[in-house]
Amino acid sequence: MSTEDNKDQKDPDMNNEQPRTIKTENQTDDENIVNLDGMNGEPSLEMSADMMVESLQKDLLEARERTMRALADAENTRKRAMKDREDAGKYAVSNFARDLLDFGDNFKRALESMPDDMPESVTGGLEAMERELLATFDRHGIKKIEPLDEMFDANFHEVMFEMPADKPAGTIMQIIEAGYVLNGRLLRAAKVGIAKAAPAEDGPTDPGASIDTKA
Repeated sequence: MSTEDNKDQKDPDMNNEQPRTIKTENQTDDENIVNLDGMNGEPSLEMSADMMVESLQKDLLEARERTMRALADAENTRKRAMKDREDAGKYAVSNFARDLLDFGDNFKRALESMPDDMPESVTGGLEAMERELLATFDRHGIKKIEPLDEMFDANFHEVMFEMPADKPAGTIMQIIEAGYVLNGRLLRAAKVGIAKAAPAEDGPTDPGASIDTKA
Protein backbone atom coordinates (compact mmCIF):
# COMPACT_ATOMS: atom_id res chain seq x y z
CA MET A 1 0.00 0.00 0.00
CA SER A 2 1.29 3.37 -0.93
CA THR A 3 1.96 6.28 1.32
CA GLU A 4 -0.90 8.23 -0.32
CA ASP A 5 -3.32 5.43 0.51
CA ASN A 6 -2.20 5.53 4.12
CA LYS A 7 -2.89 9.27 4.22
CA ASP A 8 -6.39 8.75 2.83
CA GLN A 9 -7.12 6.11 5.44
CA LYS A 10 -6.41 8.32 8.42
CA ASP A 11 -8.73 8.12 11.37
CA PRO A 12 -11.91 9.99 10.31
CA ASP A 13 -12.18 11.43 13.77
CA MET A 14 -9.01 13.39 13.07
CA ASN A 15 -10.81 15.36 10.34
CA ASN A 16 -13.35 16.80 12.79
CA GLU A 17 -11.55 19.23 15.05
CA GLN A 18 -12.72 18.77 18.63
CA PRO A 19 -12.84 21.56 21.21
CA ARG A 20 -9.76 21.69 23.32
CA THR A 21 -10.57 21.32 27.00
CA ILE A 22 -8.62 21.07 30.21
CA LYS A 23 -9.52 20.02 33.67
CA THR A 24 -8.70 22.08 36.68
CA GLU A 25 -7.15 20.48 39.68
CA ASN A 26 -9.23 18.06 41.71
CA GLN A 27 -11.95 17.96 39.00
CA THR A 28 -13.42 14.71 37.82
CA ASP A 29 -14.72 13.95 34.40
CA ASP A 30 -18.25 14.65 35.54
CA GLU A 31 -17.42 18.16 36.77
CA ASN A 32 -17.21 21.42 34.77
CA ILE A 33 -14.55 21.46 32.09
CA VAL A 34 -13.03 24.69 30.83
CA ASN A 35 -13.55 25.20 27.12
CA LEU A 36 -10.42 26.79 25.71
CA ASP A 37 -12.07 27.55 22.36
CA GLY A 38 -14.66 29.74 24.11
CA MET A 39 -11.99 31.99 25.65
CA ASN A 40 -11.31 34.03 22.54
CA GLY A 41 -13.17 37.16 23.90
CA GLU A 42 -16.10 36.89 21.45
CA PRO A 43 -19.70 36.67 22.84
CA SER A 44 -21.73 33.58 22.16
CA LEU A 45 -24.58 33.65 19.64
CA GLU A 46 -27.21 33.67 22.38
CA MET A 47 -25.51 36.59 24.17
CA SER A 48 -25.25 38.57 20.91
CA ALA A 49 -28.98 38.10 20.25
CA ASP A 50 -29.89 39.33 23.74
CA MET A 51 -27.69 42.39 23.35
CA MET A 52 -29.23 43.13 19.96
CA VAL A 53 -32.77 42.89 21.37
CA GLU A 54 -31.83 45.16 24.26
CA SER A 55 -30.26 47.71 21.89
CA LEU A 56 -33.33 47.67 19.63
CA GLN A 57 -35.65 48.15 22.59
CA LYS A 58 -33.56 51.11 23.76
CA ASP A 59 -33.60 52.67 20.28
CA LEU A 60 -37.36 52.15 20.06
CA LEU A 61 -37.91 53.86 23.42
CA GLU A 62 -35.73 56.82 22.42
CA ALA A 63 -37.52 57.12 19.08
CA ARG A 64 -40.88 57.08 20.87
CA GLU A 65 -39.77 59.82 23.26
CA ARG A 66 -38.51 61.97 20.37
CA THR A 67 -41.81 61.48 18.56
CA MET A 68 -43.83 62.46 21.65
CA ARG A 69 -41.70 65.59 22.16
CA ALA A 70 -42.11 66.54 18.50
CA LEU A 71 -45.88 66.08 18.71
CA ALA A 72 -46.03 68.18 21.90
CA ASP A 73 -43.97 70.95 20.29
CA ALA A 74 -46.21 70.91 17.24
CA GLU A 75 -49.33 71.15 19.40
CA ASN A 76 -47.90 74.04 21.41
CA THR A 77 -46.96 75.83 18.21
CA ARG A 78 -50.48 75.32 16.86
CA LYS A 79 -52.05 76.70 20.06
CA ARG A 80 -49.75 79.73 20.05
CA ALA A 81 -50.61 80.41 16.41
CA MET A 82 -54.33 80.18 17.18
CA LYS A 83 -53.99 82.54 20.15
CA ASP A 84 -51.96 85.03 18.11
CA ARG A 85 -54.60 84.93 15.40
CA GLU A 86 -57.40 85.44 17.93
CA ASP A 87 -55.54 88.31 19.61
CA ALA A 88 -54.91 89.93 16.25
CA GLY A 89 -58.64 89.86 15.58
CA LYS A 90 -59.56 91.13 19.04
CA TYR A 91 -57.05 93.94 19.38
CA ALA A 92 -56.43 95.03 15.78
CA VAL A 93 -58.78 98.00 16.28
CA SER A 94 -57.05 99.30 19.42
CA ASN A 95 -55.70 102.50 17.86
CA PHE A 96 -58.98 103.21 16.07
CA ALA A 97 -60.89 102.59 19.32
CA ARG A 98 -58.70 105.09 21.20
CA ASP A 99 -59.50 107.74 18.61
CA LEU A 100 -63.21 107.03 19.05
CA LEU A 101 -62.84 107.38 22.82
CA ASP A 102 -61.55 110.92 22.36
CA PHE A 103 -64.48 111.66 20.08
CA GLY A 104 -66.91 110.22 22.64
CA ASP A 105 -65.39 112.32 25.44
CA ASN A 106 -65.72 115.50 23.41
CA PHE A 107 -69.25 114.59 22.44
CA LYS A 108 -70.22 114.12 26.07
CA ARG A 109 -68.64 117.43 27.06
CA ALA A 110 -70.63 119.14 24.34
CA LEU A 111 -73.83 117.65 25.71
CA GLU A 112 -73.03 118.76 29.24
CA SER A 113 -72.23 122.31 28.14
CA MET A 114 -75.48 122.88 26.23
CA PRO A 115 -77.70 125.63 27.66
CA ASP A 116 -80.81 124.65 29.58
CA ASP A 117 -83.09 126.37 27.08
CA MET A 118 -81.90 124.12 24.25
CA PRO A 119 -84.92 122.50 22.56
CA GLU A 120 -85.63 119.01 23.81
CA SER A 121 -85.69 117.69 20.29
CA VAL A 122 -82.04 118.68 19.90
CA THR A 123 -80.86 117.39 23.26
CA GLY A 124 -82.86 114.19 22.86
CA GLY A 125 -81.32 113.54 19.46
CA LEU A 126 -77.79 114.10 20.73
CA GLU A 127 -78.35 111.85 23.75
CA ALA A 128 -79.63 109.13 21.42
CA MET A 129 -76.45 109.47 19.37
CA GLU A 130 -74.35 109.06 22.51
CA ARG A 131 -76.26 105.92 23.48
CA GLU A 132 -75.73 104.47 20.02
CA LEU A 133 -72.00 105.22 20.22
CA LEU A 134 -71.74 103.40 23.56
CA ALA A 135 -73.76 100.48 22.19
CA THR A 136 -71.32 100.25 19.27
CA PHE A 137 -68.43 100.18 21.72
CA ASP A 138 -70.13 97.37 23.62
CA ARG A 139 -70.71 95.27 20.50
CA HIS A 140 -67.00 95.41 19.70
CA GLY A 141 -65.84 94.51 23.21
CA ILE A 142 -65.11 98.04 24.45
CA LYS A 143 -66.29 98.48 28.05
CA LYS A 144 -66.32 101.65 30.12
CA ILE A 145 -64.57 101.73 33.53
CA GLU A 146 -66.37 103.91 36.11
CA PRO A 147 -65.02 102.61 39.43
CA LEU A 148 -66.67 105.08 41.82
CA ASP A 149 -66.51 103.89 45.47
CA GLU A 150 -64.28 100.99 44.45
CA MET A 151 -60.73 100.43 45.71
CA PHE A 152 -57.90 101.80 43.64
CA ASP A 153 -56.31 99.33 41.20
CA ALA A 154 -53.08 100.47 39.55
CA ASN A 155 -53.74 98.10 36.64
CA PHE A 156 -56.83 100.05 35.54
CA HIS A 157 -56.80 103.40 37.35
CA GLU A 158 -54.61 106.49 37.35
CA VAL A 159 -54.60 108.68 40.48
CA MET A 160 -54.90 112.38 39.81
CA PHE A 161 -55.18 113.55 43.44
CA GLU A 162 -55.88 112.42 47.01
CA MET A 163 -58.51 113.94 49.26
CA PRO A 164 -59.54 113.57 52.92
CA ALA A 165 -62.57 111.32 53.30
CA ASP A 166 -64.38 109.21 55.84
CA LYS A 167 -63.81 106.09 53.71
CA PRO A 168 -60.90 103.64 53.71
CA ALA A 169 -57.70 104.94 52.16
CA GLY A 170 -57.54 104.22 48.46
CA THR A 171 -61.30 104.34 47.88
CA ILE A 172 -62.09 106.09 44.61
CA MET A 173 -64.01 109.25 45.48
CA GLN A 174 -64.22 110.96 42.12
CA ILE A 175 -63.87 110.03 38.44
CA ILE A 176 -62.16 112.68 36.37
CA GLU A 177 -62.23 110.67 33.15
CA ALA A 178 -63.74 107.25 32.53
CA GLY A 179 -61.47 104.42 31.50
CA TYR A 180 -62.03 101.71 28.91
CA VAL A 181 -60.96 98.12 28.28
CA LEU A 182 -60.96 96.26 24.98
CA ASN A 183 -61.86 92.58 25.44
CA GLY A 184 -60.48 92.74 28.97
CA ARG A 185 -57.23 94.48 27.98
CA LEU A 186 -56.70 98.03 29.19
CA LEU A 187 -57.39 100.58 26.49
CA ARG A 188 -57.30 103.70 28.65
CA ALA A 189 -56.90 104.01 32.41
CA ALA A 190 -59.60 105.77 34.38
CA LYS A 191 -58.38 109.04 35.90
CA VAL A 192 -59.60 109.19 39.50
CA GLY A 193 -59.28 110.93 42.86
CA ILE A 194 -58.93 108.68 45.91
CA ALA A 195 -59.44 108.94 49.66
CA LYS A 196 -56.34 109.95 51.54
CA ALA A 197 -55.20 108.03 54.58
CA ALA A 198 -55.64 109.93 57.84
CA PRO A 199 -52.26 110.52 59.53
CA ALA A 200 -51.79 108.41 62.66
CA GLU A 201 -50.66 110.10 65.85
CA ASP A 202 -47.78 107.69 66.43
CA GLY A 203 -47.04 107.05 62.79
CA PRO A 204 -48.75 104.61 60.44
CA THR A 205 -49.44 101.22 61.95
CA ASP A 206 -52.01 99.91 59.50
CA PRO A 207 -50.33 98.08 56.57
CA GLY A 208 -53.10 99.37 54.30
CA ALA A 209 -52.70 102.98 55.36
CA SER A 210 -50.25 103.71 52.55
CA ILE A 211 -51.57 103.30 49.03
CA ASP A 212 -49.17 102.72 46.16
CA THR A 213 -50.59 104.80 43.32
CA LYS A 214 -47.98 103.67 40.79
CA ALA A 215 -48.47 100.74 38.46
